[in-house]
Amino acid sequence: MPVLDCGGTPLEVNDEGFLVRPGEWNEGVALFLAREREGLADLGPHHWAVIRCIRGFYEEHGRAPLTRRICRTTGLTLKRIYALFPSGPAEGACKVAGLPSPDGCI
Repeated sequence: MPVLDCGGTPLEVNDEGFLVRPGEWNEGVALFLAREREGLADLGPHHWAVIRCIRGFYEEHGRAPLTRRICRTTGLTLKRIYALFPSGPAEGACKVAGLPSPDGCI
């Protein structure tokens, strides 16, 4: 599996770029993954709202939330979430939030 250098800290990711060990995630890792894997120059308040929603749900339930839950919790439309994370909530947002590869659609 590939290993990324996140400011001197090695991060193991799978072939799709998802963290192998989600416990290694922190906000610095999110910024790194956003920039290096998703091509996002910066993360604004709406990005963080989506990331925290996904991350919190994952920590509580061990899986990614459904997309409609993300929309309901953040107050953002699906169209807006795709504008924030062009590869979508299951690919881009979950990757930046440090989740492992989603098992199915969210």
